[in-house]
Amino acid sequence: MSLAALSGAAIVALASTIIFLLILKSWDVLSASVVEATRFPQSIMLEAAQRFRDEMERLAREQSHYLVAVVVFATIFVITYLLPPQEMFAALPTWQLMLTLGLFVAAALYTLFRLGQIVIAKRRLAFVRDANMATGHALQKLTANQNRVFHDVPCGSQIIDNVIVGLQGIYAISVIARIPGKDNRVRLRDDALSFAPGPETLSVSRSGAKSVRLAKEIGQLIQHEIRVRSVVAVPGWEIESQVSQDYLVVNERNLAMLCGWRDEKDHLMTEDVASIQAMLTKRCTRFG
Repeated sequence: MSLAALSGAAIVALASTIIFLLILKSWDVLSASVVEATRFPQSIMLEAAQRFRDEMERLAREQSHYLVAVVVFATIFVITYLLPPQEMFAALPTWQLMLTLGLFVAAALYTLFRLGQIVIAKRRLAFVRDANMATGHALQKLTANQNRVFHDVPCGSQIIDNVIVGLQGIYAISVIARIPGKDNRVRLRDDALSFAPGPETLSVSRSGAKSVRLAKEIGQLIQHEIRVRSVVAVPGWEIESQVSQDYLVVNERNLAMLCGWRDEKDHLMTEDVASIQAMLTKRCTRFG
């Protein structure tokens, strides 16, 4: 096993792999730029956890690129090493051969590091995606009173996970995805969520700020002030207690509770409901 043979095989395999990845990335860019437009751009809406599904697809695609690159490199390296072009690399000085091997080791370590990052990110994102999907699908049951559910609603520079618009008012549902332990109790006091068993708390004021921003935007549309109620969903957790006038905390199984959290002052006229739903439909079309 000579240094020249190892370095020569590494040079050929590394160069071939880089060219392969460049072609693969270029194809991805080209494919994204020439995607055929849907025939129903106004009818296909964002689904529950759409942005998390898209991110999972992106991570899976990136992971497959690295794995395929590893296979390409290994195949070319083995073939080149078994049939070494000795005359091509025999005249190279030792420091260049060592530099080549160093670059190969650096590329291998970076690939392993990036693959590890992707695996960890996918595991974390999988729970977030599932929690949002469970919440979004549960909300589809709340269709009375002309209710309509919208997912991944843009609001300024932020996104509201779910919004319900109906005759009895408007609700902004933010999902807090945290993996529950054996003691899966959660409490709400004012704007602070407390997760058992520890003393750790989480502020939900950001969810309230999104609701206020959405209420302002809707108010400009219908020409009068409106309240958007802020609901916090914590899938997988049991609600032990809640003491708050501004927030309601639920899980994926008792989302129907939000229908009982209403005030006649928040009720909407049929024409207002239609206008608001039309506005959100335009915002939430996937290909619009």
